[in-house]
Amino acid sequence: MARNHIQSGDSMPFTNTTGTDILSGQVVPAGGRCFIAMGDIPDGATGELATCDVWELPKATGAIIQGADLFFDADGDPVGGIAGSGAMTTIAGENPGAGYAFAPAADTDATVFVKF
Repeated sequence: MARNHIQSGDSMPFTNTTGTDILSGQVVPAGGRCFIAMGDIPDGATGELATCDVWELPKATGAIIQGADLFFDADGDPVGGIAGSGAMTTIAGENPGAGYAFAPAADTDATVFVKF
């Protein structure tokens, strides 16, 4: 193995300075990208964020084609979910990048499979 290899990169440490607890499975925007909390991370604590794999996450209204770039709208309304709780969207704008659609999702689907 190359001498400059650090680690596999499947996860990375993250210190929660958001002011609120992060729950396991929650989308965590960091540095213009999104990751997934691998466990609960209380405010002020350090935990692990997943940097890869496929995750089922809430999606905004609208059909999503397989392979579409996805972004996390932290203020977005998920299909059938709690208003303003955040959802995956194809709209970039100021939304941080999350990955891409691993499978297509219909307009009425509440979730989308996201490959990070």
